[in-house]
Amino acid sequence: MQTDPLDIDHSFFAALKAADLPAIDRLLADDFILVDVMSGAENMKAAFLGMVASRLVKFDAIEPSENRVLLYGATAIVTGRTEMKGRVGDAPFAASSRYTHVYVLSGQEWRMVTAQGTPIK
Repeated sequence: MQTDPLDIDHSFFAALKAADLPAIDRLLADDFILVDVMSGAENMKAAFLGMVASRLVKFDAIEPSENRVLLYGATAIVTGRTEMKGRVGDAPFAASSRYTHVYVLSGQEWRMVTAQGTPIK
C-alpha cells in the first residue's frame, strides 16, 4: 500500500501513460470528475476510462515537475506542472500545464476525486 499522495500521483501518471485501466480504475474514486486540460470539458470516471480504453487519448510522455502536496486530514491536494505529448485520435498534441489533483483517504487507500489542468501558453 502506498501512503504518500505524491507517490500515488506519480502512479496515476504512469498508469495513464501505460493505459493501465485496472490501475487507473483503482486510483480514481467512483464519483471522480476530470476537468480536461485541452477543452475545459468535465468528464466523469466512466467517460474518462472509456477514452483511455478506446485509445482515443494516448499519452506518449507525461513529465510531472514542481510538485507540492498539501495535507488536510484525510484530504490531499497535489499541485504541479506537466509536459505531455500524445495523440487525440490521429492528431498529435503537446501540452504544458499546471494541474491540481485532489485525493481523499478511503479506508487505507488514497483515491483521486477530481483533477483539473490549466494550459500554460
